[in-house]
Amino acid sequence: MGEVVEVLVPGGKASAGPPLGPALGPLGINVKAVVDEINAKTADYNGMQVPVTVEVDDKKNFTISVGVPPTTALIMKEVGLEKGSGEPNTQKVGDLPLEAAVRIARMKTDDMISYDLKSRVKEVIGTCVSVGVTVEGMDPKEIFPKINAGEYDSILSE
Repeated sequence: MGEVVEVLVPGGKASAGPPLGPALGPLGINVKAVVDEINAKTADYNGMQVPVTVEVDDKKNFTISVGVPPTTALIMKEVGLEKGSGEPNTQKVGDLPLEAAVRIARMKTDDMISYDLKSRVKEVIGTCVSVGVTVEGMDPKEIFPKINAGEYDSILSE
């Protein structure tokens, strides 16, 4: 049985410093090789915190699993925000196209509770409420009845 190290690293910018270096150093593996592979696998998530799992077996071989960043981070990247609204109920800081919400829902399929695309998209839109982002120019709470009524079924079909 080997060791498992789980860390949150900046996409494409992991380094041998904390939290990675101190966790991997005692395991006797080439930390630079691990960091280089993590950076290659997380380059698409530049500017976001990405969950990474490094598994090291008894022969000092390692495998790297890259998770998907949190929904909030994906929304902020799509909208082009550094941070969400300080007052999300009153101050809106961006607008997310419904197509982007569908893209995020597809990325997060394995991490979500919902079984169908429509429900997963509604989960993503629900996250927009706490970030202070509108969807298709509407308050996220206003788009739910329209989704339930089937107005966006052409976009939300699996």
